[in-house]
Amino acid sequence: MRLRPFRIFPKSANPSPSGERLGRGLSNCTCARGETPPPAPPMKERGVSRAGAILAFFIAALGLSAPAAAQLEVDITGGIAQPMPIAIPGMPTPSVANTPAGDTASLGQRVADVVTNDLKNSGLFNPLPKSALETVTQAQTNAPDYLFWRQSGAQALVQGFVQLNGDGTLTVGCYLFDVLAGTELTRNGFIVQPREWRSGAHKCADLAYSRLTGEQPYFNSKVVYVSETGPKTNRTKRLAMMDQDGANHRFLTNGQTIVLTPRFAPKDQIITFMSYTANRPRIYTYSLDSGSTRLVVDLPNMTFAPRFSPDGRYIVFSMAVSGNTDIYRVAAGGGRPERLTTSPGIDTGASYSPDGSRIVFESDRSGTQQLYVMNADGSNQNRISFGGGRYATPVWSPRGDLIAFTRIGGGFNVGIMGVDGSGEKILTNGWQDEGPSWSPNGRVIMFFRTGQGSGKADLWSVDLTGVNERPVPTPLDGSDPAWGPLLP
Repeated sequence: MRLRPFRIFPKSANPSPSGERLGRGLSNCTCARGETPPPAPPMKERGVSRAGAILAFFIAALGLSAPAAAQLEVDITGGIAQPMPIAIPGMPTPSVANTPAGDTASLGQRVADVVTNDLKNSGLFNPLPKSALETVTQAQTNAPDYLFWRQSGAQALVQGFVQLNGDGTLTVGCYLFDVLAGTELTRNGFIVQPREWRSGAHKCADLAYSRLTGEQPYFNSKVVYVSETGPKTNRTKRLAMMDQDGANHRFLTNGQTIVLTPRFAPKDQIITFMSYTANRPRIYTYSLDSGSTRLVVDLPNMTFAPRFSPDGRYIVFSMAVSGNTDIYRVAAGGGRPERLTTSPGIDTGASYSPDGSRIVFESDRSGTQQLYVMNADGSNQNRISFGGGRYATPVWSPRGDLIAFTRIGGGFNVGIMGVDGSGEKILTNGWQDEGPSWSPNGRVIMFFRTGQGSGKADLWSVDLTGVNERPVPTPLDGSDPAWGPLLP
């Protein structure tokens, strides 16, 4: 597996995802429609880069050497040998003002802290400690003290400002500089409500990450998962949601019924999941806007393992009928299910390719759990897993190039393979690691790890190298994570 190297591009290679160039000031602000961006310090013109045994089966499957015009590049093939030193000082404010989230001066430091943690957690960057940073004035926001930052050892610099606007919103201004070359690389401004200041910080981190790596962003996103409490034999399970870094945590259900396998809709406002409401395992949807739940398939059969199609039109799921479990799909709004598989055995864990044309799933039709790929209409079913052990919980990467899975054999481990089964690589080596879910950019996988003999699970993440593995903070135990799409 070779990951794209990350680099700071010179002036001549400064692509913009939108194909547009930034004008002076914050003219490329992320603003509400019809809203005029507030005044901001001038910024140099520069482009922006880029049930019974069946259910038991399902659950178990669960230095300063580069000249100014040269590219500064770090090859992260097979691991991260040297994360890039990067400086992220506290962000000043043009005028200290109080907001419901705190005053703008304190928010400037909190924004910088979030950016620092995001970039550090990616494993690609080594933020300088606060003791090595200088206090940035408002006048220095778009005119850095390059000499100081070069002497600090930083190769890149992220700084900006936090400003209260007349309508009560905040502007988080974000600038990225190449310290070695002494040039500005990109900038943007993000208008958010004070309560959403962390979103502005995540967007700033995404801006720097994307510009320096050439990869798509992923920090400004949410995760839904199953929060667990209680003894091993009597766990209370609730749906919970949080930012990808564990902040802004909230519970969605009250724990009166067991819930499993929550999955986001593409637009992030609907979640589908399985619930034991009235002691009948069936699939439901939950509206994040209203907090209401709706039964998806009103049939007496057990339904489980739901997941949305990429366009949000369908939910693919498993249903047990007359002793056989097959994969079905149904319109997201409900209706008559369409059967996609017919082989004897248990077919479950379906996941669409990002273009919606194919589905990967697990089946024991060969005698053991293995992975198969079929067309979205159920045709052309082919096995793709041929390594040792059993395979479960497949998930197609949002990039379309890989499938993540759980391999069971001498333990539970999370791995990846090509969509044809080639290039298999195991990423984790915990006692019981399972249930992978992709970040929006397809470069990080979140999963849950159960400690041996404890029955307690926690959320973890790992990058595609298998090197940058870290725990994801949750207030209680956690399982079944599902990473949502990038937020607007």
